[in-house]
Amino acid sequence: MAGIAASLNFNISSSTHPCLPSSSSLSFSAKPHHFLPIRTSPKMPSRSRYPRIFAFTSNDIKVGSNVEVDGAPWRVIEFLHVKPGKGAAFVRTKMRNYVTGNTVEKTFRAGSTINEADILKETKQYTYKDGDQFVFMDLSSYEEIRLNDKDVGDRKKWLKEGMDCTVLFWNGKVIDFDLPITVKLSVVSVDPGLKGDTAQGGSKPATVDTGAVVNVPLFVNTGDEILVDSRTGQYMSRA
Repeated sequence: MAGIAASLNFNISSSTHPCLPSSSSLSFSAKPHHFLPIRTSPKMPSRSRYPRIFAFTSNDIKVGSNVEVDGAPWRVIEFLHVKPGKGAAFVRTKMRNYVTGNTVEKTFRAGSTINEADILKETKQYTYKDGDQFVFMDLSSYEEIRLNDKDVGDRKKWLKEGMDCTVLFWNGKVIDFDLPITVKLSVVSVDPGLKGDTAQGGSKPATVDTGAVVNVPLFVNTGDEILVDSRTGQYMSRA
């Protein structure tokens, strides 16, 4: 899934919906924050009574790793372990700042200690869209988290009501959310001229119930449910 250069805006409410139960010298320019007004002050996700132990080095870096550099949380979106003929090995990365959305390249010496970002993840259910806001709910407390349309970005084409998503917190604030890797969608239309034609193989475009268009095999027809990889938008199989 492509990284989203955005600063997430959110609002938390205790109301329910009536129809739903190493050091570095990184430099960047932060985008302005426009947080939605907080209507209530519900408790933030609780932390364990036991301290979290971090034992993280540059050798552990992979796509999706969360690291803290210059007091900010970053997500690794690309990495490459390099072993030159001369000199020390190093890890070259591309990272996205969760707070500002900025993307930078950063190199770490192989084996150097890195601060892992203390990011808390909690499952929330996407419940409904309210204007240009997407509402996620904690099904235990019924507290709501709201994300603006621009913060959800292209991920909205895979987002369905009732879908469980992972919301990321850092220092008590929502910084991002993750879709399930595999999403189940219903085909609402396909090219009639290609419907059911499987003799030659190949693929055809199909529109699913979220409005997204997915290339599917020729045997997929209107009304079928399919599984799609939300990171790539690629068809996986029929559900």
